[in-house]
Amino acid sequence: MDELGKVTMEIFSMLEQKWLYQYEGKKTRILSIDGGGTTGIVCGAALIHLEDQICAKTGDPHARISDFFDIIAGTGIGAVFAAMLVADGGDGRPLFTAKDAVKFVTVNQSNLFKGKNVGVLTRKMRFSGKSMDKVLKEAFRREDGKVLTLKDTCKPILVPCFDLNSSAPFVFSRADATESPSFDFELWKVCRATSANPSMFKPFQLNSVDGKTSCLAVDGGVVMNNPAAAAVTHVLHNKRDFPSVTSVDDLLVLSLGNGPLSSQSHMKLRNDGYCSPSSVVGIVVDGVSETVDQILGNAFRWNPNDYVRVQANGYTSGGVGPRDDEVLEERGVESLPFGGKRLLTETNGQRIGSFVQTACEE
Repeated sequence: MDELGKVTMEIFSMLEQKWLYQYEGKKTRILSIDGGGTTGIVCGAALIHLEDQICAKTGDPHARISDFFDIIAGTGIGAVFAAMLVADGGDGRPLFTAKDAVKFVTVNQSNLFKGKNVGVLTRKMRFSGKSMDKVLKEAFRREDGKVLTLKDTCKPILVPCFDLNSSAPFVFSRADATESPSFDFELWKVCRATSANPSMFKPFQLNSVDGKTSCLAVDGGVVMNNPAAAAVTHVLHNKRDFPSVTSVDDLLVLSLGNGPLSSQSHMKLRNDGYCSPSSVVGIVVDGVSETVDQILGNAFRWNPNDYVRVQANGYTSGGVGPRDDEVLEERGVESLPFGGKRLLTETNGQRIGSFVQTACEE
């Protein structure tokens, strides 16, 4: 090797060491937000409290969730929140604070999920896709008129749906969008795709910004209502964005549930003793979410404080849909290694605070 080659190798070696040193000792932080439901009361309350805790424990009143986490994943209504929290306003800062995002969803609730009756003899409730489209377009368009895409985010984002064209899950990510415009999609369309509940919306057709990739999407909750495992896997294998991550020992994961569907008031047995189709769907979605929770609980069993799951379980409200203040007051529940759950002494609000404290000490 000539002298120039040796010098070049030394320079690259020094740069590499300096780059890796920046990551040394700091665990990669993952935030995952479940789908399920239309109001987002559970995750909305958790997100506001989370950002308040980040501001309090870092001493920075302007801190945002996107400053604190390295990647955010979301499904359905959780994806809407995730995208709002990382959408770049053009200055490298997110367009929405947690409070602003929750307020936007709350104020536009009736338009996001605008009901319409279909049928003549049998009246069936469906939601208006056009109404949801209008609200989402408003959320992900800057003041200068730019329509935001997956590349226009402050931090990496991960959003799943199910593609009817390929009969397989389809996961939108900033990593893929950065690699090729064939995997870059407009943010509002990504949120629309993952929210296309097949019983309430028609499948949603969307194309990448260059028109080379298409997806006929239905609700991401069908396959990945709890996207936490997908986020963990993504980080473990994405060496470009997360070069220092080699195992779950390098991760901190906060997973926010959205309340169990199978315990809502409409989940009743029919007169003949069988479950209704809607009940079966609720059981399946909850079952998948809880299975992911148990798997991740086992994966982090040697570092239990590095994985926190926050979910409304009805211990305060008696099984009826919780209010936002009750979500934080409920005692947390932890999945056990061989099945079942354990009621914890800490409330959900305290668990979020403890997670932020642990992350700040890393």
